[in-house]
Amino acid sequence: MTTKKKGTSRENRKGLETDRRKFMRTTAGATAAAATFAGAARGEAIDPAKKIKVGFVGTGGRGTGAAAQALSADDNIELHCMADVFQDRIDKSLDTLSKNKALTEKISVPAERQFVGLDAYKRVLDSDVDVVLLTTTPGFRPLHLRACVEAGKHIFAEKPMAVDAAGIRYGYETVKMSEGKPFSIVASFCWRYSPSRVAIYKKIMEEGAIGDVMSVYATYYSGHSKPHLDPSLRTDGMGDIEWQIRNWYNYTWLGGGGLVEQAVHSVDKIGWVMGDANPIRCRSTGGLAVPQVGAGNIFDHFHVAYEYPNNVWCHLASRKTPGCTNENADYIRGTKGTAVIGVGADPYIEDNDGKLVWKYRKPRSGGQEQNMYQVEYNDLFKSIRTGKFINNGPRMMHSTMMAIMGRMSAHTGKEVTWEEAMAAEEDFYPGEKNLRWDDKFKPSGVPLPGVTKIGGIS
Repeated sequence: MTTKKKGTSRENRKGLETDRRKFMRTTAGATAAAATFAGAARGEAIDPAKKIKVGFVGTGGRGTGAAAQALSADDNIELHCMADVFQDRIDKSLDTLSKNKALTEKISVPAERQFVGLDAYKRVLDSDVDVVLLTTTPGFRPLHLRACVEAGKHIFAEKPMAVDAAGIRYGYETVKMSEGKPFSIVASFCWRYSPSRVAIYKKIMEEGAIGDVMSVYATYYSGHSKPHLDPSLRTDGMGDIEWQIRNWYNYTWLGGGGLVEQAVHSVDKIGWVMGDANPIRCRSTGGLAVPQVGAGNIFDHFHVAYEYPNNVWCHLASRKTPGCTNENADYIRGTKGTAVIGVGADPYIEDNDGKLVWKYRKPRSGGQEQNMYQVEYNDLFKSIRTGKFINNGPRMMHSTMMAIMGRMSAHTGKEVTWEEAMAAEEDFYPGEKNLRWDDKFKPSGVPLPGVTKIGGIS
């Protein structure tokens, strides 16, 4: 692929600069339309008297929480079938859900509707479910999302939407296929459903409370999420695929790594405040500072800087290391003040003199902000009952691609443009459509910045 020489001189940036006020007005409008882009459709609603049947694919811990929230979002609903590659995970998930007395009567998953295997999702789609919850390891998300769209099912898709450039391109094609179709697609970029975050972003983007956005600094500092199992726990006869899926978070082809799998939430908030416009380029650093016992091939820390027009730089710092400072926050600096999210109980805005000018106020009744995870499901099932469908497709792919772009830059040590990232020759596991349990697969090692190459990244 031929690319223009990248540079940072005034001449090379000529044509990229725009009037910042016009840019922010334009991107704010894009954000307002993001939740229901032009392809969202109206269609036949499901009458409240009719039971909504839910199929659940990927029954791990987060998936089980998602299933509980889905079942809590509608009065006439049934968990109808479940699918996973491991029966023990289905068993554990059912046991957890059944302990919730409010959900007991909404669960009807006999043994014949418990599907196990790498192709178990197909059996869910062949059933008469109305909604599918996709909460498997992210490496399979592009494949499962396409199958759901082709089957015409309402979809809840856990983030991220892919782990590599090939998966994102496939995902964008799927989103295009969904355009105008009478079903909803809701993505678990949950902060966009948080009442306090919606409120402060409205103050920033629609009311100009901090003036023009000049920079963003987002943090995602935490300990290990899913530490790799000790190799001694790998039993005789356990093949590569099973072992890696049981440790999926630690393998890029399955989980995407910490930036793409978890800190993508912070990337999504950067994308949100920038109107889901494409960054011009990004520069990243990262590495593996504290190797785990096991294997895996992911970094445990990143710093990503995304460039937007007019020298607006948005930074994300991510670290997954025990014993260090933890923080999940966003500092959005504008010409008139700063918005701070995640430091203290409620988001707030200060002017340039440090004076508090706005703070999110919790509802008087109950005194608690509504749970954002529940809100996203409430919105999904409301759309199904009303026929006013939602399609988060474009923005859920965009935020995922931004995270992948940042990881590409860190892995290679190169500056990466949006166009290069979208066209990159990156496909961690080309054969996932035909993946077999007895396949042998040895992933590449931990990337070495300055040595690791990705086709199309110069």
